[in-house]
Amino acid sequence: MSLTTIQIRRKGLITLPAVLRRKYNVDEGDVYSLLDLGDGSLLLMPGTSRVAQSGDEVARLLSEKDVTLDELLIALEDERAAYYQEHYVQT
Repeated sequence: MSLTTIQIRRKGLITLPAVLRRKYNVDEGDVYSLLDLGDGSLLLMPGTSRVAQSGDEVARLLSEKDVTLDELLIALEDERAAYYQEHYVQT
């Protein structure tokens, strides 16, 4: 966690430092939520969570590859079993 000082400009405009824009892949037009914490503090959060974006991407890829939810769940169970065998079962 780090503290960065920014200045509020005309019409409430703020500029996020370039290092943070690169770190968090912030682009012009991205939507963010601003939460008023009630003590003068504000919390800026991505408008859409990375989890939701990742879920959408997985759904898109599954659709493209014509993989059903049942097939995905079976494959995940197989992977879990293989991982367990590889990492926890002593031979």
